[in-house]
Amino acid sequence: MKHFFHKGKDINQPTFLLLHGTGGTETDLLPVAGMIDDSASVLGVRGNVSENGMPRFFRRLAEGVFDEEDLIFRTRELNEFIDQAAVCHGFDRDNVIAIGYSNGANIAASLLFHYEHALGGAILFHPMVPRRGMDLPNLTGTPVFIGAGTNDPICKPEETKELAERLERAGASVDIGWENFGHQLTHSEVQKAAAWYARLFKGELK
Repeated sequence: MKHFFHKGKDINQPTFLLLHGTGGTETDLLPVAGMIDDSASVLGVRGNVSENGMPRFFRRLAEGVFDEEDLIFRTRELNEFIDQAAVCHGFDRDNVIAIGYSNGANIAASLLFHYEHALGGAILFHPMVPRRGMDLPNLTGTPVFIGAGTNDPICKPEETKELAERLERAGASVDIGWENFGHQLTHSEVQKAAAWYARLFKGELK
């Protein structure tokens, strides 16, 4: 998968897995990663699917309607890529935190839904429930932050709450940062994610 890796100043910090939204690239979320922890290593990945020339991580049949078969395939593809990248770039495979927005948040959530040890945690900006009618792996203790908009027309509040409840039932620890906005990624929700990360991963209060 097309990607870049930047080794951070502190190898004991998690490696951020950056997963862009539809039409984005592997560098889109670099400023976000910097706001959350500028000492962490960063693995930015570009989706392997093209929708009218726009990179995505999996196909969809319509707005908000996922191609489940492709989602399952691409989730496995991404999980295996992270395995390979950890060996190639020398980062701790068990200390990877996903930072995803929209389509990228959906593939990150799908990693959590399908693989017990895919992620050490996740920051999901405006995700949807990736699949229904399936049992999740044991996610006990896995920290997840969800950035959500009360007026998001794509990821409605009910969708956010359902995703959080499903993750919590599997044992994950979920925090939701609500914003009175739509589907856009806002500076204030990134600040909330940064405070959450500082508290959980660095023992700091922001």
